[in-house]
Order: sequence, then structure tokens, then C-alpha cells
Amino acid sequence: MSIKVAKFGGSSLASAEQMRKVRDIILADKSRRYVVVSAPGKRYNGDSKITDLLYLCHAHVQYSVPFNELFDIISERFFNIVNELNLSIDLNPYLKEIKHKIETNASVDYIASRGEYLNGLILSEFLGYDFIDPAEMIFFDEYGSFDSKKTQETVANRLANHENAVIPGFYGCSSNGKIKTFSRGGSDVTGSIVARAVKASVYENWTDVSGFLMADPRIVDNPKRIEEITYDELRELSYMGATVLHEDAVFPVREAGIPINIRNTNIPDNPGTIILNDKSPKIRAGSITGIAGRKDFTVIAIQKNLMKSDIGFVRRILSILESNNIPFEHLPSGIDNISIIVENSKIEKKMEKVLREISEQCKPDSIDIYPDMALIATVGHGMAYTPGMAAQLFTAVAKAGINIRMIDQGSSEINIIIGVENKDFEKAVRAIYYAFVV
Repeated sequence: MSIKVAKFGGSSLASAEQMRKVRDIILADKSRRYVVVSAPGKRYNGDSKITDLLYLCHAHVQYSVPFNELFDIISERFFNIVNELNLSIDLNPYLKEIKHKIETNASVDYIASRGEYLNGLILSEFLGYDFIDPAEMIFFDEYGSFDSKKTQETVANRLANHENAVIPGFYGCSSNGKIKTFSRGGSDVTGSIVARAVKASVYENWTDVSGFLMADPRIVDNPKRIEEITYDELRELSYMGATVLHEDAVFPVREAGIPINIRNTNIPDNPGTIILNDKSPKIRAGSITGIAGRKDFTVIAIQKNLMKSDIGFVRRILSILESNNIPFEHLPSGIDNISIIVENSKIEKKMEKVLREISEQCKPDSIDIYPDMALIATVGHGMAYTPGMAAQLFTAVAKAGINIRMIDQGSSEINIIIGVENKDFEKAVRAIYYAFVV
């Protein structure tokens, strides 16, 4: 029988009611043998995530502020779930130990990870599955980097002895034996690690949305669901702001060729979105996969006659950015000009210094600054196989009365990125969407 790894996010495990939905989903398919859990998320608007409350406990201790009332709120959340599910598990010893360690200056990683730990204990009791602490099988090296080889071997060997198991997400063990967390949203990464180790047929990532949408529903009314997407397309859309899945979660399963299925815990019959291996993309000629974008970029447009003859010109510009610790997003260029695109927040306090250094070291003929720009990426494998896709995009934007300030296309030809003014961002996204989606 094939194996499925199912990861459930914080919204899926925020209450006893949600836990029951999760149990029904898991028990409906016997191949869902390994379950990865997040800490309880928000139950309603204005509610708090357990992980955020745990971070607050740590902050209170750092400033010698009492945290008893805050910890009582956390404890009550877990007690309510246990009581409403009529479970026999006694959380008091666990909570007492956690509180003591917070009081004695436990690391922030340890404190933040306890939401996943406690939720894992509860769900394993509810399902009758084995509980496995990831601190015993997910490892980081002495530099704090994820130790993939040691982890994969350990997880595979450990889980081979468990028919069914619940594994908390988000954390593992550092080289000194202490708890070490991934970045926020790291339960996605844990699920991906487990899926690869057990050679799962699919990695199911259950959340509160039915997969990826072709555009932001806050901009486009009722956008279509993306049925299938490749890892390359996902990376392009995620980079431009389409966030459903933790970015690092892609790599373990991508290397193993395991598809990811994004599903909705509240609408389990919806098939969601399947993320497929790039080696066999389903080419949808004449179509796009999705549109995503971000606001608040600055374009530094540099012009110099005979720029191509000035050996090292671009290198000097990039060295200036590097010395000022400023990453660049894109680098479109012409024969005698080049544009550097950076986030406003990364350069606004360093602008004068950077411009002065470019003038002194590169001696350009002119430098023009265009602040408050937005970037929009239109992504899809079908774009590379269909003549006229770029023309269709540019025509749609022009008909909407929007001036395109920058154009950039990757060598893979699965995306076209345009730059427009912030004020035209939403209007441009809608124009592109309706030009391709009937």
C-alpha cells in the first residue's frame, strides 16, 4: 500500500472541533500513516496563535515581567481541547515542566516549539497513533544548518518501526542536544522531510485554503483554482508573494520527485492543488498558471555611453550594493543602460550613499530614480510554447491605460515580469488575469 504523509496547519488544529475534522480526514484513508502537526492557530479573527503567545512568554522573561497569566491562557487552550475531546491524557506534568524551563531562561527555540509538541501529544492520543518527538530524529549541525543526510537516515529507520505516527513539526535537535527550530511555518518543512524519508506517494499539506489560486482574491474576484502546478512555477509565484506553502518545504520532496497536494481541512472533498515534478510539466499551451506580485520597489536607472566597452562596469555597481548589504531583485539592461531593482525597505536609508558611490566609482552619464514601483509576475509553462503570449499581456495592460516601466523575462521563458507604479498594481493584475482567463 502506498504511503501518504499528511501535515495539518495551525488553523486545522486550533480547536477540538477542528481536531475532529482532522481525525475524520486521516481515518478516511488508511494510507495516511504519518501525520505532522503545527501548534494551534487562530480560532477566529482577533484570536492569538499559540506560538505567538509562547514567544511573548519568552519576551516577558527577558524583561523580568511576570508571565503567569499569559501562560494560563496557553494552558487553558490545551485543556479545553483535551476536555472537549474527552481524552484521558494529563497535560499537567508537561505544562509544569515547560513553565519551569521558561522561568529558568530556556532558549527561545525550545519555548516556541512547545505548541507543536503538546498538540502532537493530544492528536496522537486522539487517533491512537504513536507519538514521535522530532528532536530524536531531525538534526541540525554545529553551524545551525539542517543536517539532511543524518536526518533522512534517522527518520527512515525510526518510522520503519511505526505503522502510524504523529510527529510535531517546526523543530529538531541541534548538535549540542538542544531544541532547534526551523523558521516560522517550518512544520511544512518537517512534513516534507518525513515524506521523503518514508518514500511517500504524496505529501498532503492540509490548511484553510483549497490550494493555490490563479490570483490574489483580494484583487481579483473569485479567481480560479490552480489544479496543477510545477515546482518551478511555484517558486516563481511564491517569490512574488503567493504564499501558501513554506518555501523551504519544496526542496526535500522535489529532490525525491514526490508531489505535494495542498488541501482544505474545512472542505476535504475539494481536490486542491497538486504540485508536480518539473521534469514532466503538463504544458498548457496558450495559458498561464498564475499571477502574483509585490509593491514597494525602487528602480535605479543608470545610463552611460559605450557602457559595454567599460569592462567591469556592472561588477562595480553590484560590488557597491554588496558592500552596503543591499540585495537586488532584477537587473534589466540595454546597450548603454542598466536598471537595478531593489526593495524600498532595503535601500531607503542608504540611497544617498549608494548613489554617491556609483557616481564616484562608475562615472555614469546619468542616474534616475523611480521609487514606489510594483512588480507583477505572470507565470506558466505554456507561455514558452505559445507565440504571442507577451503581446497579449502587454496589450491587456495598455488597454487598461497602464504604463509599463520595466520588462524582464527569465531564460526559462515560464514567466514575464513587468514593473508598474504602485497605484496601478491592482488594476494591472486584473487586466492580465481577465486577458488570459475566460
